[in-house]
Amino acid sequence: MKSISFDTTNAICGALFVATGAFFAIQSLGLDLGTAVRMGPGYFPLVLAAVLVLLGAIIFIQALRVEGEPIDAFAWRGMLFILPAPVFFGLTVRGLGFAPSLFLTAFIACFASQKMNVFLAIVLSLLLTIFSVGVFSYGLGLPFERFGPWVRF
Repeated sequence: MKSISFDTTNAICGALFVATGAFFAIQSLGLDLGTAVRMGPGYFPLVLAAVLVLLGAIIFIQALRVEGEPIDAFAWRGMLFILPAPVFFGLTVRGLGFAPSLFLTAFIACFASQKMNVFLAIVLSLLLTIFSVGVFSYGLGLPFERFGPWVRF
């Protein structure tokens, strides 16, 4: 008899997707669903939750078919730089403005990679900031301050 082997990483991921999708599906049933033609406020969340459950089930079934690699050590560097970056953005966007906050947020997040150096982080952050200001401020015309009260020129 063959022993069961599975990819633990994908099995955990699939189970989390199924559980999260089921939770939101149950929550959306408390709202008016409506029909496909006249959608209520619970229709779209229910459809998204069903898709999430389906994808989670597919991932979980795939995990049972193959043996995966062992789970690597926890990526502390990524956690220490990626998680605080959006928090920093949220805390400084009103004071610094969109452009400086975005630049500094991207600069902080760049160092989650061990291969990143300061020059490349500055270039990447600058390009991301220019692109984002161009799209959101000029292209879409969103009403936010590019430079806030802390950095008035």
